[in-house]
Amino acid sequence: MSSAATTVEEAIRLAGVGKFQYRLFVIFGLVWMADAMQVLSIGFSAPSIARTFDLALPQALQTGTAFFIGMLLGAFGFGRLADRIGRRPVLMAAVVVDACFGVASAFAQDFGWLLALRFLTGVGVGGTLPVDYTMMAEFLPSDRRGRWLVLLESFWAVGTILLAVLALAAVEWGDGAWRVILFVTGLPALIGVVLRFYVPESPLYLHRRGKSEAARAVLQRVAAVNGSQVTIPPLRPEVPVRQGLAALFSPALRRRSLSLFLAWGLISISYYGVFVYLPVKFGAEGFGFMRGQEFLILLALVQLPGFALSAYGVERWGRKPTLVGFLLLSAAGCMLYSGGSTAPLVVGSTLLMSFALLGTWGALYAFTPEVYPTALRASGMGVAGAVARFGGLFAPAIVAPVMATHFTLALAMLAAFLLAGAAAIAGVGVESRNRALE
Repeated sequence: MSSAATTVEEAIRLAGVGKFQYRLFVIFGLVWMADAMQVLSIGFSAPSIARTFDLALPQALQTGTAFFIGMLLGAFGFGRLADRIGRRPVLMAAVVVDACFGVASAFAQDFGWLLALRFLTGVGVGGTLPVDYTMMAEFLPSDRRGRWLVLLESFWAVGTILLAVLALAAVEWGDGAWRVILFVTGLPALIGVVLRFYVPESPLYLHRRGKSEAARAVLQRVAAVNGSQVTIPPLRPEVPVRQGLAALFSPALRRRSLSLFLAWGLISISYYGVFVYLPVKFGAEGFGFMRGQEFLILLALVQLPGFALSAYGVERWGRKPTLVGFLLLSAAGCMLYSGGSTAPLVVGSTLLMSFALLGTWGALYAFTPEVYPTALRASGMGVAGAVARFGGLFAPAIVAPVMATHFTLALAMLAAFLLAGAAAIAGVGVESRNRALE
């Protein structure tokens, strides 16, 4: 083996893809599954929370608002910290907050404490988003990265299915159902705390901080776990780089940041419009099953082929074409609802939207970390996650009033948001397929 200096990308290829990445995939996927359960548990836990604390249902749903505000702050804060002090310590801190406060929520004795604990749980859940995807991206070669990142997002569907089953089982606990739901949804993250002790620091981050020998040692460990006898050559030295948050909007990155953040916001508003407010409307018109656990399982099962097609597309056609295609399909699916209110049309449209929108999210999570340099990757993901939470928080004010009075107009508005999201993605000035991370 030659001792000539090499790049980190070449060294990652030498270390190979195998047992190490599969372990990482399961560790991150476990917490992402838990995060899905935490987010989706809001609707299922609110009725029993209302009965326990003698509240109206809208007041009980404030637990969801507190959770989303926490996610917004966690995504932004932890993402920035991961670029400043390292991926690994922030990775650990975020999942500890997620797990501890998530489990503690089940034991809240008054509503004020429950709100505070759900806010703190949201901070942890929001913080896992930018760091997990950044770390996963930085341990994969460019020709495998997109597919793996999309498939990591598919743990969301697994969490959805498990949450629906849990909600069905928790009914037996009556008014205490919310305690069972919140306790169980926190357990996977608690397991993740232990597993993450085995995750080393990102070699790309170490190298960009001037710690080339430490980065080389991590890559040698990756090769060993993967069963390779290769010796990782010395890495070409680089000047350590630190960049402030404002660099996301520097001339070199301004176009991609503005386009991506706009897309994240528009897709988030559309997602919550379709999967929160449409079921409410159709539930009042005789389609109550759309808000049930069984239908949620069906929606999650349809998401799996969406993720599979997205994983294929990002490597076969590219990130941007795949994203634009899924967004156009989502917009078409949204307008299908205007064709009538028969059961086959409503159910078919909802399943199509579940397939297309979750395929969109998969490709978006793969694309976003790839377009930023290492010094700003977690920050870029963190801001994107925060923008998505803004979309979730503003969706009630934007979608609900129109949905209640002008149904077809609401559908056209959501479809327009998705089309605008497709235009924003098309406007990102870079395609990251087979592109080494900067």
